[in-house]
Amino acid sequence: MTRDLFSALSHTYRRYRPTYGDGIFTFLAATAPSRLAAWDCACGSGQATVNLAMNFDQVVATDISEQQLALAPRLANVRYRAEPAERVSLPTGSVDLTFVGQALHWFDIPLFYDEVRRISRPKALLAVASYNLLRIEPGIDALVSHLYSDILGKYWAPERGLVETGYASIPFPFAHVCAPAFQMVAQWTLPHLTGYLESWSASNAYMTECGENPVDSIRMDLARRWGHPRQVRQIIWPLTLLIGTTR
Repeated sequence: MTRDLFSALSHTYRRYRPTYGDGIFTFLAATAPSRLAAWDCACGSGQATVNLAMNFDQVVATDISEQQLALAPRLANVRYRAEPAERVSLPTGSVDLTFVGQALHWFDIPLFYDEVRRISRPKALLAVASYNLLRIEPGIDALVSHLYSDILGKYWAPERGLVETGYASIPFPFAHVCAPAFQMVAQWTLPHLTGYLESWSASNAYMTECGENPVDSIRMDLARRWGHPRQVRQIIWPLTLLIGTTR
């Protein structure tokens, strides 16, 4: 079943996690059989929900973390439910799009796929998005990679390896839909970047075991590379997308 590694980080997650931007959802809405209903599965604190709500008449957003859902934005056409990905209270044949952002690796995937097939309308879409390490500039990227691999390596859950390969080893038994390349883009200060690094599940695991903040190990070098902490830099995450028709 779906794993919950983020309830303890709910406020940090809500404040520092990137959002997807509207481009991908405009594409998905144009490709789906209609714009009547979307399911935002494992929605967290709403990183994709707002954009889905702008493109679909109704959105049901689910997550197993009630703490995360409590922090999600309240919108007239969004209903939040604390439910696992593998068993939701959506009617059979009711959804035009199921969207999963950065979460498929936590699911019981065969059971989730069965549930997607059940709730999907004919020609409905399943869209799965994932992203790995961010890109800023080579020196900063190297420091973030050092934190990720050398300092936090053993603190990542095994499922994280699926993200690193862009879900290449996960079966995707749906008719493939071609999509253009998309990326997430943010404009962040240094404190926002370090907050994001602290929102990683491995950072929380490290702090729990060691009693220290792992980001401190690169903080000074990061500051030297960044410049003034309030300087704004562009952050890019290339997205990996799996999109298919479900029925």
